[in-house]
Amino acid sequence: MSAFSQTQADRLAKLLELSELLLKTGNASTFVAENKDFITRVVPSDFIALFDRVVLDGYPMEEIKVLTNKLLNIFHSSIRDYKRIEPPEGSFPDLLEQNNRRMELLLDKIRPVFKSFVKDPDDKSLRKELLSLFSQLELFVQQYTIKENVMFPLLEEQWQDYRCVQIMWSFHDDIRRNIKRVLAQLADDKLELKSFNKAVGDIFFNMLAIKFREERILFPHMLSTISPEHFENMSRTAAELAYPFVQPNHSSDQTNPAGKTGSADQASPSGKTGSANQASPAGKMSPTEDEIAAVNLGTGALSLEQIKLVFNHLPVDITYVDEHNKVRYFSAPKKRIFPRTTAVIGREVSNCHPPESVHVVEKIVESFRKGQQDRAAFWIRMRGEMIYIQYFAVRGAEGEYKGVLEVSQEISEIQSLEGEKRLLDW
Repeated sequence: MSAFSQTQADRLAKLLELSELLLKTGNASTFVAENKDFITRVVPSDFIALFDRVVLDGYPMEEIKVLTNKLLNIFHSSIRDYKRIEPPEGSFPDLLEQNNRRMELLLDKIRPVFKSFVKDPDDKSLRKELLSLFSQLELFVQQYTIKENVMFPLLEEQWQDYRCVQIMWSFHDDIRRNIKRVLAQLADDKLELKSFNKAVGDIFFNMLAIKFREERILFPHMLSTISPEHFENMSRTAAELAYPFVQPNHSSDQTNPAGKTGSADQASPSGKTGSANQASPAGKMSPTEDEIAAVNLGTGALSLEQIKLVFNHLPVDITYVDEHNKVRYFSAPKKRIFPRTTAVIGREVSNCHPPESVHVVEKIVESFRKGQQDRAAFWIRMRGEMIYIQYFAVRGAEGEYKGVLEVSQEISEIQSLEGEKRLLDW
């Protein structure tokens, strides 16, 4: 082991000692007083390894989040003052940071309005202004969706000590819930001031804490360990989901040396774009491999293109997880209820869910695997819609377990049906 890695291992051991002390007693004042030199020697990347170990040790997520806040408060100055790797202009982490800055500016706008409103909660103009500002802030959670569906899968693939992202995901969900709580309170005449104040305070603390931890710990470590090609892939995939405020400038794409944006239809030397369906000299479309090779489905034969069209035109979201708990497929209808990107393919299903709900998914999968159950159903309200979520066990001809099919559907229209409709009305 090199001198550096030995030093790093020593720092990790000391951080684990501190973590256990905080988890058991909640107090570290004696440790801090006796280890001032150590506190200045810790480097930001040490916390990637530390939190991975803490998650692996199986502590409850709520306890881990309290520990995270206390630890990073103790080491705040050391982390802040450590010279970080700056993200290249226009890169994936740079775009996330640009959106972070817009988020922080929005919090700056909210702060004085919130303080005035707390003094006079009956002021309708202040309430209306706060409602508008928090509605804008809610747009920012799209950045968390990008991280969870684009960045986290890549880190799980590239890092052995990736589990810090599970803690970050849990904080994301806390922010989501509190923003919804604040918006609901502002829309209700009977506002409960104490819980409202707490929710707003938690939003400010967590959003700014996540920004600091990204920009001072996570992103610099990514830039030192992840290849440029992976960053380019994340940039392309994230653009499909759309950033909350600041979008990529495709006209001056920094990730492409030629200054052009890549796409599935790349320009050929002749200046024409290529595609899977290349035009023949006569101007007709040549038969594709999909059209030539039909797949026998038992009750009919379809080309691969037809199969894709059928799945993507069903009025439901479909995700298939195989018998090894790996995500293998998701449909792509025009309006997906839950966002998915190709980064999810091959991902462990337990990593695709927030820490607080993953135990439910694991219970469903194991019940299906053991043959104890074949279906589980849930329904939730989301963005004013009623969402019906079903899980089905997939079994082979002999009843052997072959995975799980998740099917989600917006059912508000179905719920409103009454009587009968037998005639076409268009």
